[in-house]
Amino acid sequence: MHALIVVAHHDPQSLTHSLAKRLAEGIALSGHGAEIADLAAEGFDPRFTLADHAVHRRQAPPPVDVAAEQARIDRSDALVLVYPVYWWSMPGLLKGWIDRVFSNGWAFDFSLDAKLEKKLRHLRVHLIGVGGADAGTYERHGYFHAMKTQIDHGIFDYCGAHVATSELLLDSETQDPRIHLDRAFAMGRDLFAAVRQREVVLP
Repeated sequence: MHALIVVAHHDPQSLTHSLAKRLAEGIALSGHGAEIADLAAEGFDPRFTLADHAVHRRQAPPPVDVAAEQARIDRSDALVLVYPVYWWSMPGLLKGWIDRVFSNGWAFDFSLDAKLEKKLRHLRVHLIGVGGADAGTYERHGYFHAMKTQIDHGIFDYCGAHVATSELLLDSETQDPRIHLDRAFAMGRDLFAAVRQREVVLP
């Protein structure tokens, strides 16, 4: 099986990038494959333009860069997003990637005269946010719930994708990074374990 790991961080030496690499190593150890999509290094343009609006209105096909990202997801059994938490959400680069790539006609079918069709029911999504604050801060202000509502439900459930895991690795600026790196490796190692177990019990 194959995972697409999408990383949104401008610094290749960041903890975010290190987590993505450890995740990929865990996936490889389990006998599966992974590709890391470094949106910053690849120069993905997150701006939603008139061309993207035309795609939404079903007046034009997706631009070349968007079609390439959709093809990468189509080739994958799992999509993993690894990103720092900015203002209790994801960075603009990653949000723009979702705005453009998860387009009408590919991620869902929407029109005024028909019922919404969710087209990504086959896709398993794993979310890994990296936050500097502690768990008490997230809990006290309701950020855990707010982020799940906005991202897990608001984005992926709208398209029918199944969010298999949704984790926040907190205290990233004060805690020993090895704790989070070890966690990322374990997540990669176990990423497809549930899928394998389900296949075993199926007749």
